[in-house]
Amino acid sequence: MQKTELPKDNNIKLISMHDEMSSSYLSYAMSVIVSRALPDIRDGLKPVHRRILYAMYKGGYDWSKQFRKSARIVGDVIGKYHPHGDQSVYDALVRMVQDFSMSLPLVDGQGNFGSIDGDPAAAMRYTETRLSKVAQFLIDDIEKNTISFKSNYDETEKEPSVLPAQYPNLLVNGAGGIAVGMATSIPPHNLGEIIDGTLALIDNKDITVKQLMKHIPGPDFPTGGVIIGKDIIKQGYSKGRGSFKVRGQISIEQMKNGRERLVITSIPYQVNKSVLNERIAQLVREKKIEGIKDIRDESSREGIRVAIDLRNGVEPETVKRQLYKNTQIESSFGFNTLAIVDGKPQTCNLKDFLTNFLSFREDVVIKKTKFDLQKAEERAHILIGLSVSVENLDKIIKIIRSSKTPDDAKKAILSTKWKINKSQKLISLVENKKSKGAYSLSEPQVVAILELRLQKLTALGINEIEVEIKKLAELITKYKKIISSKKELLKVISDELKNIKEKFSVKRRTDIIDAVLNYDIEETIQKEAVFITVTLQGYIKRGSLNNVKQQKRGGKGKTGITTRQEDSVVQTLSVNTHTSVLFFSTEGLVYKIKAWKIPEGSSVSKGKSLFNILPLKSHQSISSIMPFPEDDPESKDLMIIFATSQGKVRKNSLEDFSSINASVNIAMKLDPNDRIVGVKICRDDQDAMLSTKLGKCIRFETKKLRVFKGRSSKGIRGIDLAKDDQIVSLSIIQNDKTSKNGKKSSADKAELKAKEKF
Repeated sequence: MQKTELPKDNNIKLISMHDEMSSSYLSYAMSVIVSRALPDIRDGLKPVHRRILYAMYKGGYDWSKQFRKSARIVGDVIGKYHPHGDQSVYDALVRMVQDFSMSLPLVDGQGNFGSIDGDPAAAMRYTETRLSKVAQFLIDDIEKNTISFKSNYDETEKEPSVLPAQYPNLLVNGAGGIAVGMATSIPPHNLGEIIDGTLALIDNKDITVKQLMKHIPGPDFPTGGVIIGKDIIKQGYSKGRGSFKVRGQISIEQMKNGRERLVITSIPYQVNKSVLNERIAQLVREKKIEGIKDIRDESSREGIRVAIDLRNGVEPETVKRQLYKNTQIESSFGFNTLAIVDGKPQTCNLKDFLTNFLSFREDVVIKKTKFDLQKAEERAHILIGLSVSVENLDKIIKIIRSSKTPDDAKKAILSTKWKINKSQKLISLVENKKSKGAYSLSEPQVVAILELRLQKLTALGINEIEVEIKKLAELITKYKKIISSKKELLKVISDELKNIKEKFSVKRRTDIIDAVLNYDIEETIQKEAVFITVTLQGYIKRGSLNNVKQQKRGGKGKTGITTRQEDSVVQTLSVNTHTSVLFFSTEGLVYKIKAWKIPEGSSVSKGKSLFNILPLKSHQSISSIMPFPEDDPESKDLMIIFATSQGKVRKNSLEDFSSINASVNIAMKLDPNDRIVGVKICRDDQDAMLSTKLGKCIRFETKKLRVFKGRSSKGIRGIDLAKDDQIVSLSIIQNDKTSKNGKKSSADKAELKAKEKF
């Protein structure tokens, strides 16, 4: 192995692996945070977006010029400022074109730049772009020493560290990004409202977030929608963190055939419309959303329009709630307002955003004004020299003609004291020094005099010089006032903001409502008649009664369920989807679930196992199921009778089972080796009949059974059983009814032994 030679000066630093990894990772993390993932609070841009805009500005691709190939712009960006892949730069450029991604697109595009359906943009060689009008207000005055520049990656170019933005772009267009150990998610806002809030801050530095929200009520997404929860927005604006719900807008239309239709006219921000439509169609196929007949995407350049035709008799509001519950038409947007402030990541509230922008803008306007003041003073100084030369024209010409070289002429003019008369007043307008009838020209003035074109010496030219000096004098006074007066400075910023609002403000697109979203899931379920079928082996399914047609006498009927081998149907109920269904196990337990929770199946399906629906153990089985008539005013008079295999019976009020839920609940206590064989609902004018394995029966009036309080008792003996006999069924008989089977013999005439007392 070759030995590594040590440096001759023995300049070796010993660093632990832990410290080196910690330091290197921290450097990497900060590089990602500051130089890639998080936006700057001042101009609202990440480095890649700033570099794209600056490259377009330097290339002259502004809104008044023709479009240029996107590939050319991407090449400028990666070649000069952004040493990364061309596709990542193009993706960032594409997003700045999309009006469904940006509240105010910063780039105008020509060609295919993708869609809200998730369609990708065309390749960069096919599309063309240029700066948008509003982007110009992010870049204006960049050449006036308003911001600092830094070297690019190979130190061959200079790039801006920030753009001199004239409006709070970070709030207007929002931002999202994932850094190392942190992320940001800032929603877009309405330009007019943000400017109103900034103006309110200018008028009152002590304004609170709550007061700012009178001007900025909440985010305004380019895709529209409805934000739910004003209090949640206030929390996000105050703490910089939070999450609120955003719904698409769904209207109800009446169709010519009398049916109704739901129309989606806006969707939540960053939701893929095509994926949303596919999700709705999938839920319809899986019968998780019922009542939808057809779905059509009728969107166009005019806006989003997804038509959902409903079946006859379907309640539109119920389908709307189903869509909100099960699809992205209702989504969450998380506030995490993290931005780069003074070179460090910081979570900001609403006022922090505006305060930092305003402070930055004050600095930019001061620097811009100082630059303009310097240029105005320099120009006025030159014009004063020209005015003095015109007043002493003959002497100037004499010196020039007598000089051997231009340098000799320059030195002679510089060393001469020039008499002034008319120029005295002009000098007093723009210069502070006292001339007292004589004036010494500076070198820049002499150079301008020597370069003066003869046509400027006409009366018109002399007058133009005087007019320009007076205008410059006014500007100089104005600039000095702005620099020295905070009030004038803020007035300039206010006027800039008002001008931008007048040109680019649009009507709010996202509504904000104050509502609670804790609606019952059952509200999303259509109320319709259904039947429930249970088999001997414990399989259950739900079907719509609308699929069952009435047949005449002698009809063959229709297949209702396909059973497994050695299985058979033991019970069928007719209920509606909102009806509660009680399930009684042979072990004395009871469960209650809504009918809509029972899986729906086709006429040939075998159903689902009860073990998948109820928390049953492997040794348990269901002996009886029955509907619980919650909305029936007569249900208070109804009773429930239990019968066990060992001959025990018990009667309870149906109200004792109103508080049952899907978890384990005791229905009846049982002796060892005893089990429930039947549970029935009855009234006091009915009889109960117990049947045994050995063919014995007993019939008795239900009113003679006393009503037990609670569900924990074992009941009383209902029949004396032989040693090897047991109860196999419980039936309820109406005294004055006759059987429709056989010879219509009256049930009252059946010779059954009746038990008189219990």
